[in-house]
Amino acid sequence: QVTLVESGGGLVQAGGSLRLSCAPSGRTLSNRAMGWFRQAPGKEREFVCAITASGAHTKCADSVKDRFAISRDHAAITMSLAMDSVKPEDTAVYYCAGSNVAYIPQSRERWTLWGQGTQVTVSA
Repeated sequence: QVTLVESGGGLVQAGGSLRLSCAPSGRTLSNRAMGWFRQAPGKEREFVCAITASGAHTKCADSVKDRFAISRDHAAITMSLAMDSVKPEDTAVYYCAGSNVAYIPQSRERWTLWGQGTQVTVSA
């Protein structure tokens, strides 16, 4: 059984930077797309960024695409989200997710593995 473990959340001032990491335990997800989602209080969980199994292609939501970058290190079997120029509206619980396909899926149903989440709080 695979579990996803996030790390790197915390409190940061607006305009600052933060880096989130995700590592699967149990077995590697090197042949599956991985991604990040977030959920703010009172809001639905939303897509942030995703990366294909090969790492060759990435996709980010319009609200973060000029500020966040997703990457994966196959050697270390980790995935990261580099967050720059953060804003108070980026405050949320960030979840690492693993899909059941190698490409970035359109359907939420393809995201079958979820981490416990890590809190990111951006102060004004």
